[in-house]
Amino acid sequence: MCQPQPGYSSRRGFIKLAALGAGAVMLGSFLPRTALASGQADALLLSCMDYRLVDDTARFMAGKGLKDKYDHVILAGASLGALTGKFPAWNTTFWEHLGVAIKLHQVHKVVLLDHRDCGAYKVVKGEDFGKMPEKETEVHAETLMALRSNIIKQHPALEVECYLMALDGSVEHIIPA
Repeated sequence: MCQPQPGYSSRRGFIKLAALGAGAVMLGSFLPRTALASGQADALLLSCMDYRLVDDTARFMAGKGLKDKYDHVILAGASLGALTGKFPAWNTTFWEHLGVAIKLHQVHKVVLLDHRDCGAYKVVKGEDFGKMPEKETEVHAETLMALRSNIIKQHPALEVECYLMALDGSVEHIIPA
């Protein structure tokens, strides 16, 4: 029967350990930095799921100096999705995500971003506000302010900003009255 040479098994163990370590280092070099380190995000963004505005939404957040510095929750209707009684699970989803963002990433701001010609408003409210721009602004502003008020009641330390995006990517700041 063959006996291993002295030190052979320890060398084999060392080689296995070195190979595992090298593999971990290589894997780490392919992962984005954000996946390697937990930390802080400046804000939580709530926006709509509308595919037409994905790039404009990212540009808007980058323009606010928040590129790669925010958590993102997406609900149909954005602020409406977080408030409507028609889809109560969406309400729960928003509040649970906000709680996790506060605990995990210490967010200090919430950005609420609704948009014009929103299909969710048609589904929930039963009316096409896109053909009435002034009424559309009013309805979105009411919903945004209601959600803002609820967030501040539950998390008084958070700053909450409200915006309404047009389909061309331009954004209107909705300011509390």
